[in-house]
Amino acid sequence: MTASARALELTAIAAEAAAEKLAEDIVALDVSETLVITDVFLLCSAANDRQVKAIVDGIEEALDKIDVDPVRREGERDGRWVLLDYIDIVVHVQHDEERHYYGLERLWKDGTRIPLPESVGKPRDVHAERDGDAASDA
Repeated sequence: MTASARALELTAIAAEAAAEKLAEDIVALDVSETLVITDVFLLCSAANDRQVKAIVDGIEEALDKIDVDPVRREGERDGRWVLLDYIDIVVHVQHDEERHYYGLERLWKDGTRIPLPESVGKPRDVHAERDGDAASDA
């Protein structure tokens, strides 16, 4: 089983909205084989709490334009890791530190990466970069 066409459509819209708000390391993972609760995890990060909130607002506005509202939102008060659950997709907007610490890409490594629109840009491997930075600091 693979992610539904609807999930892929929502993923593209949300990823483009995140990119417009300067989200970093935007990655979409097809988790439909592993999870029954959603088809796609969309992951992105920002350097500070304020930008996390701006990205969340941008995603919500973009999906609201097509009459799609999250069924659940968590973590907005702290602005360190906000989860938006749209049933077909779950969006994780994380502060850079949380993104590195929790390593959702590693946790869900069995999920297939979904190609994103060119306007979104290429994701960096934050873990390899940070591991490389730590090695060069030693």
